[in-house]
Amino acid sequence: MLLRLPTSLSEARRCLAEGAVPVGGATLVWAQWQRDGFPEQAMSLRRLPEATVVDAETLGAAVLLHQVDDRVPEVLRRAAASVGTGAVRRTATVGGNIVGSTLRCLLPPALVLDARATVLDHDGAYQADLAEVVAKRPLMLDIRWRRPLVSGYHKAPGELGGPPPLVVATAVHAEEDGGRRLFTAVRDGDEVVSGSVPARADAGRVLDALDGTALGGLPRQARDVVRREVTDILDRT
Repeated sequence: MLLRLPTSLSEARRCLAEGAVPVGGATLVWAQWQRDGFPEQAMSLRRLPEATVVDAETLGAAVLLHQVDDRVPEVLRRAAASVGTGAVRRTATVGGNIVGSTLRCLLPPALVLDARATVLDHDGAYQADLAEVVAKRPLMLDIRWRRPLVSGYHKAPGELGGPPPLVVATAVHAEEDGGRRLFTAVRDGDEVVSGSVPARADAGRVLDALDGTALGGLPRQARDVVRREVTDILDRT
């Protein structure tokens, strides 16, 4: 297998056109390749500047999870730190977690940050919403978001080989009219649901409003965790 390492967007587009299979840390595909056979050529973005950026509003798809630090919002940093073992975090990438994984521990944080992805196809780079990225699995270059006023992350303890643990991500954003808006996203099993409502001073009204979103369909136990996390983040704003 030939591993190609493009250093520019034009070179990455050429690799795609020539059939190179995008791969990050290969943590999700190595076993499959060993079973089904390796592709003739693969492509890693680890030398592409657009895919390796880490700052207050952008996180590159080729960034390793252990490199996600306090330059990004708390919700993303804590999510990355919760994935797998240290050995996994030193190999797995942001793009692999969001696009390639079925667990997508970083997806709820990205949703509450109101993030959009930059993706690359044969025609060039463009912005896409996260729903499109999850459904179509394009080559992702980065995610970009609005800086929140405050954010939080909860991941329930999980059992080895058991179902995916519950994840609750929250963030409060300032709005142009001077108000504030609460974003909440939950991974319950293999499903991710999210909702946003005005972040009022009255936590009870906020929680009632959230029940009117997709979050209202969660099981009682998950809703109880959401209520706790939302109350906590409202107390921090």
